[in-house]
Amino acid sequence: MECRSSPKCIEGPGGRNLQLQFRSRLSLPLFTGGKVEGEQGAAIHIVLIDGNTGHVVTSGPESSVKLDVIVLEGDFNNEDDDNWTQEEFESHVVKEREGKRPLLTGDLQVTLKEGVGTLGELIFTDNSSWIRSRKFRLGLKVASGCCEDIRIREAKTDAFTVKDHRGECKSIIRTRTSYFICVHVCNCSTCLSYSV
Repeated sequence: MECRSSPKCIEGPGGRNLQLQFRSRLSLPLFTGGKVEGEQGAAIHIVLIDGNTGHVVTSGPESSVKLDVIVLEGDFNNEDDDNWTQEEFESHVVKEREGKRPLLTGDLQVTLKEGVGTLGELIFTDNSSWIRSRKFRLGLKVASGCCEDIRIREAKTDAFTVKDHRGECKSIIRTRTSYFICVHVCNCSTCLSYSV
């Protein structure tokens, strides 16, 4: 889809209350270096719905919009008030710490098809212990330049903790869980050299 403002976008969605939503829960806990997945390893699905009807928006320029995947502070919108502004959402975006790699790597954009999309591979490179709430959320927003004359409310996941990969190994070894589980999870030298 061409993301510049077009006459179709300016016409508006006919009074619809457009909202992005995550339709999948994340598989927890999350560790640095590990893939972000849905529960039981499933894909993470997202949808664009009309908040007035609850139906997926399957047609119109909004249904094929390009989205950015971002990281939010875990304490954003704790009150579960869905009427936040774009400015409030943007003010809670989390960037990497100074001197660190980008906080989230992988497929940081997704394009909807008939109002439905699936997140690609995402990996956290840093833990969440350094921010105020000690938790992150994943968020979705319309990419810059896409249907700017239509307000599409952003999406957010529940808050979650991201732990260091090293802690994953130590936790598994400390509880003497089968070393094969740890090798399967991370294949690191510590785990490979460990035997039960």
